[in-house]
Amino acid sequence: MKLSRPFIKLPFRFDVDQLRREVEAFPADAWAKHPNNIPGNSALRLITVGGTENDDVAGAMAPTPHLQSSPYIQQVLSHFGVVWSRSRLMRLGPGSSVPEHTDINYHWFHRVRLHVPIVTTPDVRFHCDDEVVHMAPGEAWIFDNWRVHKVDNGSDISRVHLVADTTGNGRFWDLAEAAATQSLPETPIPFRPGQRAPLAVEQFNIYRVMPPSEVDELLSDLVAETGSVRQGDEGRAHLQQFARLTHGFRQDWRQLWSLFADTDRGIPHYQKRLQMLMQQVTALGDDLRVSSNMMPVPAVVRQRIGAYGVNPGVAPMGGGVATGMMGQPAPAAAGASPAPARPSAILQTPDYDRPVIIVAAPRSGSTALFETLAVTPQLHTVGGEAHWLVEGFKALRPGAPGIDSNRVTAEHFSDPIGLAMKARLAEKLRDGAERPFANQDSVRLLEKTPKNALRIPFFNALFPDARFVFLWREPEENVSSIIDAWRSGGWVTYPQLPGWEGPWSLLLPQGWQGLKDKPLPEIAAYQWATTNQTIMDDLSALPADRRHVVRYADFVADPAAVVRGICDFADLEFDAALAERTGGKLPESRHTLTPPAPDKWKKNATEIEPLLAGLKPIRDRLAGF
Repeated sequence: MKLSRPFIKLPFRFDVDQLRREVEAFPADAWAKHPNNIPGNSALRLITVGGTENDDVAGAMAPTPHLQSSPYIQQVLSHFGVVWSRSRLMRLGPGSSVPEHTDINYHWFHRVRLHVPIVTTPDVRFHCDDEVVHMAPGEAWIFDNWRVHKVDNGSDISRVHLVADTTGNGRFWDLAEAAATQSLPETPIPFRPGQRAPLAVEQFNIYRVMPPSEVDELLSDLVAETGSVRQGDEGRAHLQQFARLTHGFRQDWRQLWSLFADTDRGIPHYQKRLQMLMQQVTALGDDLRVSSNMMPVPAVVRQRIGAYGVNPGVAPMGGGVATGMMGQPAPAAAGASPAPARPSAILQTPDYDRPVIIVAAPRSGSTALFETLAVTPQLHTVGGEAHWLVEGFKALRPGAPGIDSNRVTAEHFSDPIGLAMKARLAEKLRDGAERPFANQDSVRLLEKTPKNALRIPFFNALFPDARFVFLWREPEENVSSIIDAWRSGGWVTYPQLPGWEGPWSLLLPQGWQGLKDKPLPEIAAYQWATTNQTIMDDLSALPADRRHVVRYADFVADPAAVVRGICDFADLEFDAALAERTGGKLPESRHTLTPPAPDKWKKNATEIEPLLAGLKPIRDRLAGF
């Protein structure tokens, strides 16, 4: 939630000794890993959907047994007199941090997070926007998590905070505004043994179909904060296009609501219109940014509207379960039935266990290999090449400081970029049957983007346990295919590349500037040679058990044998799906330009043959790698 300032200290002081006693009473196995797998971060759940062990934010909340066994924590929460949403104890290990990020999920548009430090030292520093504070034990703080924020634990102890989410009521926000503008005397809130602490917890926090008024507020707020990294007239046109398409969506949504409200008959129409919005916004690209925190606008639309606009499992307006205090169901009328349970709408970032990353020069058959491996349900993909994963970050695109090609190394990696990349991958993950990622704790990712062949050190920093499958193809065949791709015009990656006349196709290797005015065959040969040389150099720096080499000719001749070898290397089962895929002639890949044929490269032989002697040293190294 947006606040008038980054931090607001509320005028209360809680009994730290009693809070610590209750925290220390919990067993070690009560603590769960952070839902985004941030190292050193763990949590103990107090209020959750259904009162069970989960991190969901959508659904009827209830206290967990942990909260029910903690009388003073109940009193602390009850003191504020508000309705509580998901609440936890959050633990940050010695020397650990919560990396820089901002919270864009729909949950946070209306909610603020309360912090009550329990175990901490002055070496624990909370950063929000350009302010840094230490939250002392027993204090109460709220902060603006729409702004960029992070936490650093520079101490040798585990920091523990009580953190609780609420929309707040009028009294709460009057107090917060007063605390933001003046110094208020601090009121001690002692532990009162045996005193009952009534708690109200959220029961209705998500719509079956988001009403037009809510859609209007969410999108008008976002449009007002949206800027474009593009300059001048192009930037203004970019912003106007976003404003127009969101205005059209809001009007269409209101029209649908006037016909269907949130009844069953309207659900397919709402879903279709929502899908159209997401396609339109995604097409605008990540150059649209939120001015205050620089988050990509398409990601915000996905998390605010896309994930929450339509939820068929929620009861229609007026349905649901009446509840009493502490989230306990009230007696139901005869014949009444509860609202159906709904899976969480928040998308958790999984643990990416030993991702399998295919690296290869462009046009070397990597798509065919990727499509073959992707059929197994053991692996998740994003459906194809993920050019947006790296180049969705302006700082990692050619032209950014220190980057003049697709070459990106570990020096360009940071924890905030890594967290954002993993979250963006989760949004697009699909299994072998094209089913969306379903909030599993762990997935095996399969990735193949030719540009990433020049980014192995970066991806090694992102996924330290990744397994790299290196596919290489004979130079005459590969160079010929690169030439054909350039001439077809179907593989343009940079329509306007400063310092280059005309469009650029395929990956952009380091040293490309020296190719100006060179004939196309030399450009293609340079792309093949530089990419394969870079891959071998980078993989040589990794342990041998993290790299596996495949020759394209072997894959075409006996795909089953090659895929079995990859399975052995990557600790995958050669299952029925893989056996069926490799049991006969491989189907043509989606990026096939012309059907495979023996000696197809010879149509370009007169241009390629003079280059082969210069490529022979790399070809020989490939053969023995």
